[in-house]
Parts: sequence; structure tokens; C-alpha cells
Amino acid sequence: MKRAAYYSAVPQIQDLWPIKKALTLSDVDITHPFLTLSRQQVENHIVLHMTTQQQEHLRAQGQVDFNARDDDTGEMYVMKLKWRGSYYNLIGKWGRVVRGKGLDVGQEIKVRWENGCLHFSVPQQQIVAVPPIRMVAAPVVQDHWPIKKILTLSDVDTNHPFLPLPRRLVEDHILVHWTAQQQEQLRKEEPVNVNARDYDTGEGYIMKFKWRGNYYNLIGKWGTIIRQKGLGVGKEIRLRWANECLFFSVPQERYVATASGMDNWPIKKALTLSDVDTNHPFLTLPGKAVEDHILFYWSQQAREQLRNEHQININARDDDTGDPYLMKLRWRGSYYNLIGKWGKIIRGKKLQVGIEIRLRWENGCLFFSVPQL
Repeated sequence: MKRAAYYSAVPQIQDLWPIKKALTLSDVDITHPFLTLSRQQVENHIVLHMTTQQQEHLRAQGQVDFNARDDDTGEMYVMKLKWRGSYYNLIGKWGRVVRGKGLDVGQEIKVRWENGCLHFSVPQQQIVAVPPIRMVAAPVVQDHWPIKKILTLSDVDTNHPFLPLPRRLVEDHILVHWTAQQQEQLRKEEPVNVNARDYDTGEGYIMKFKWRGNYYNLIGKWGTIIRQKGLGVGKEIRLRWANECLFFSVPQERYVATASGMDNWPIKKALTLSDVDTNHPFLTLPGKAVEDHILFYWSQQAREQLRNEHQININARDDDTGDPYLMKLRWRGSYYNLIGKWGKIIRGKKLQVGIEIRLRWENGCLFFSVPQL
């Protein structure tokens, strides 16, 4: 007699708060009150559960009204979700929430959508004022580079020289060491002068930091640095703040793009609401992925054309059906849009939010595939 195998069903405990975020400097700025949330999280955990009418309104108008509830106090608000392309802003009564809850940088906010309402919470145990650790004239540690970035096409463009750096990294590793006056000046969208030093050569520069909402731009002498150090796509730059100065370094060894022979599809993406909108058809792709796995194989002439004209025609092929397309790749700064016949592809393949698309560049052509589940 076969022994019956019993498996006790372990319930999958879903996190009540699928969206969690440590508040940044811009999130708690009451002069320009908005909470920035990542696009993928918003579309997967909020927009997906909205009514069809709300989704259509968001798609057509770029923003939508709804009720929001502070789960800590029970207070209700009428707020707005505004689509900003690569992210969303929660606006409306956000300034009042910041003041009422005394929100500050580093606190964690939790967000969820339930029963047609946006719920949020800032656990009390999170509201602990942790004094920032200031650097005191300590010897510079050679291998301590908290900010590292692989340079992209836009980073090395001497016609528009600026180095964009992720907001969270800058706020955690640079602004935390600044004076309150410097932070306030930056918050008002005024550029702030900083001393900068090339760690590799010892050369000093006067540069500027400028707040651009979701990131910070390092400007000033960046064009000079690009030319002097011969910076190109794929090189890694490292940065840190020490002794009231921004140090940067570009190691001599060149960054070598890892061959993706083990994976035929180096670019993979779960489709979002904007990716499957046939009214405004375009597929958004991350800048680094495109530059590492597509532009890397292009000629210098093709890259220059894309940089100068901001878009370029490319051949594309549906690897699942063999159908060829003439499409365009459009440069949008920190990301790229694939346009042209994208609306036709959405309809033909019946693409929906959450479906994964895979892409690769091969023999002068962009191949894409949507695996059948």
C-alpha cells in the first residue's frame, strides 16, 4: 500500500505593505511637496488595482484623484497620483502630511492600495532622530568609494556636459555631511558650489551640484574632466565625500562588458502600464541596459547620430514569429524609448502589464521575444 504523502499547506503570507521607501530630502521638502514613488511599484501595486475608469484617466490626463488614509491616525485626504514618465509623484496634501507627522530624511513610509483607497503608514519606531555621522579629518581610505557608476552615452557628451547621480546615493553619502545652509540652498533648486579633486591626478576643480528631482547633476568642469581623462561609455567612475571635498577616481583598467553568451537575452523587462498603452505606444528601456547591450555593438558613427539627433532608425525582428519591423530608438537622457511599430506589436502579441519581454542585439538587428507562458 502506497503511503499517502501529506504536505501541510504553508500559507503564503503577503506583505500588507508592498511599497516601502526611506524618505529622501526631496520627499520632505514642504516648499515643493511631493512623494516620489518608483514606476514599477506603483503600477504593480496601485494602478493595477484601480478601476478601469481611474486607469484610463491616469493614462489620458497624466494624473488621477483618489482617497488616501493615514493608517496611523485614521485621517483621510484627497490626493493625486501624477505620472512623471520614469516615476510617479504623490501630491495634493503631501505637504500637510509631512508637517503633521514631522517626517524627516531616513524615515520609512509604507504604502498599499486597498478597497479603492491608498493607505500609508510611518511606524513610530522608525521616527528616531539618528544624528548623521560627520567625517572628521580621518585618513582617506583608498577602497572606500560608496558611489560607483558605469558611464553612459549622455555622461560623456561634451556638448551637454553633466554627470547625473542617483538621488539616494548623493543624499546618503554626500549631502548628509553638508551644512543645513548648503542643503537648504540645494533644496531651493539653486546650484551649490563644491570643491572637487581628481584622486588619480591630485588636480582640483570648483564644481556645482544641482538638484533635478529624481537625481543630482554634477556640473561645472565636467566637460573638461571628460576630455582630460578620455572618458568613454563603459568606464567606471567612483566618488566619495571627505574633508569637505568631493573626491572622484576612474581606475585605469577599462570596463569590459561581460559577454552575455550564457544568456541570449541580456535585457529583460516586465511590461508596465505605459509600455502597453496603444494611445501613446512606446517601450521604455533603461539607459544602462541599452548602452551596455545594444549601443556597445554600434559603430561610432551610429552612436554620434543618436547623440546628435536623439533618435535613429533600426531594424527589429520578432524572434517568436520572424516578423521584421523598421523601428526607432529614441534617446530620452536616462532611458530610451523604442517607437515606430510598437503599437502594432502590442496589439498583435496582446501584450499586458506584467508580461516579460526580452531583447538582444545581433547582426545589426534588435531581436525581441515574449515567451509564451
